[in-house]
Amino acid sequence: MMNGHRVNRQWRLKSRPVGLIKSSDFDLGTEPIPELKEGHFLIRNIYLSLDPAMRGWLVDRPSYVPPVQIGAVMRGFGVGVVEKSNHPNFAVGDKVQGMFGWQEYMASNGEGVTKLPQSTFPLSANLGLFGLVGLTAYAGLLEIGQPKEGETLLVSGAAGSVGSLVGQIGKIKGLHVVGIAGTREKCDWLVKDLGFDAAVNYKEGDYKQQLKAACPKGVDLYFENVGGEILEVALSRMNNFGRVVVCGLISQYNATAPVPGPSNFAAVISKRLKIQGFLAFDHAAKMKEMVSNFIEWHALGKLKYRVDIVRGLEAAPTAINKLFDGSNHGKLIVQISDAPTAS
Repeated sequence: MMNGHRVNRQWRLKSRPVGLIKSSDFDLGTEPIPELKEGHFLIRNIYLSLDPAMRGWLVDRPSYVPPVQIGAVMRGFGVGVVEKSNHPNFAVGDKVQGMFGWQEYMASNGEGVTKLPQSTFPLSANLGLFGLVGLTAYAGLLEIGQPKEGETLLVSGAAGSVGSLVGQIGKIKGLHVVGIAGTREKCDWLVKDLGFDAAVNYKEGDYKQQLKAACPKGVDLYFENVGGEILEVALSRMNNFGRVVVCGLISQYNATAPVPGPSNFAAVISKRLKIQGFLAFDHAAKMKEMVSNFIEWHALGKLKYRVDIVRGLEAAPTAINKLFDGSNHGKLIVQISDAPTAS
């Protein structure tokens, strides 16, 4: 086994981070692998999803989920395999996903755990294409955004796991799709590999002019992952009666002082814009439809994804900052232990 030992290593929150997350904000400890009660089963965690939302879970304030408490195992979505079972509905070898946390093993009674169907996709695809990433992109664009063929879709954070899927779904639905990303390599990937109509590097000085040229008919639908200055620029390009789907505001998550809001927010009135935030959890009923469509679109070559896998549980607190400095390429995942040979 990749972890090479038979204890359960865990990252527990030690102190609330200020700015970027540091390893010293957590303690890496060990405890015995849980003994199984009747009706429980043991999960070996294989892949751990690293997501921008985790930064918000570490802040002690009311939100859609309670903050992670000091001394608690860090919350995290994972994919694993059942190693032992005293549960009638979960057998040894079953692949499962759920909120397993930053740890190598977890005992469960099945609550909040989803059994994964047999699939020809790698097990990591359940974090990179399906699961919460896929549902966020699918429901955010189609349910909240309500795109219409021929419209212009602008996506910020477009090379991220969600943004890259949003843009491709937009192309499938007949939209003119423009992405905003932070490197030339990411912009090239969006256009040459994923089929975006254009991509703009916001770290290049003339990106506002590039964006204007890439959206000659303005922007009808803006999928927001970043916030801050990018939101201000996007609002300036919006058409009357445009829609803004707010998925994330990654520019704010590590800020130690408030990030200024867009100075042109009055455009919401003059342009009669509709702005709506959303959570993927609200659209769980769409999961089966999403998976079915994604499998079909992937088989047709219309929907691609990539994963950025970091090995070893000990890497989690430093690896998560790749989300905020833009150095990740695709869905950021920590591989905790060896995947089964047949997924």
